[in-house]
Amino acid sequence: MIFRRKASPAPAEPDMHFEAGGRVRPLQVRRMAQARTMRLSVDPRDGGVRLILPARASLKAALTWVETKRGWIEQALDALPHARPIVPGMVIEAAGERLTVELATAGRIVRRAGDRLLVPQPADLLGPRVIRWLKAQALRRLEAETARFAGIAGVTVGRVSVSDPRARWGSCSASGDIRYSWRLILAPPAVLEATVAHEVAHRLHMDHSPDFHAAVERLLGRNPARERAWLRAHGRELYWLGRES
Repeated sequence: MIFRRKASPAPAEPDMHFEAGGRVRPLQVRRMAQARTMRLSVDPRDGGVRLILPARASLKAALTWVETKRGWIEQALDALPHARPIVPGMVIEAAGERLTVELATAGRIVRRAGDRLLVPQPADLLGPRVIRWLKAQALRRLEAETARFAGIAGVTVGRVSVSDPRARWGSCSASGDIRYSWRLILAPPAVLEATVAHEVAHRLHMDHSPDFHAAVERLLGRNPARERAWLRAHGRELYWLGRES
């Protein structure tokens, strides 16, 4: 395992790269005052390896320790979802529907034709154009579902937007703005709905108290345990659509 420093304008601890799984991978090194021991993790969303160090720990000793964890790192990387680059002929599930991606022979916009998703040429723009289309579909669906649940709850919401966050499927600000992961459009519709109900319920309770969870169940009409379990089991797979490796 060979470590290489990444050039940077003077961070607290420079990120590094190392060889694992036949590839050069990033190693994020972070010092945390509250950390008592060294911790190593692999992010299931992108395969990034993160090393947490106590504030005064030796970086040299830490890298030696990481070297002893090569087997664990390789196993964790092998367990990651497979990358799904967007290519002609692949099938994408969006809003519960299976769509086959095809390069269109004519036209300038991405459009549906039955169960086909027709994407204009050139081929090297296929991936970005499909992702852009999916984001637009996600925003449209999430805006509609947010308005529906807000009406049921009798609350107002601010701006609804989508992005590609690493840690949350949705977030609600104190002012009522709600932001979602666009990748929810790739999940079963019930999962998207449960996530929206969760965020809208924050307009009633800005916490995760028993009253909040009761509000989620009232809005959704059921306990969202099944949808939460789906995200825990399969959510990380959604992050690998559009990745080459």
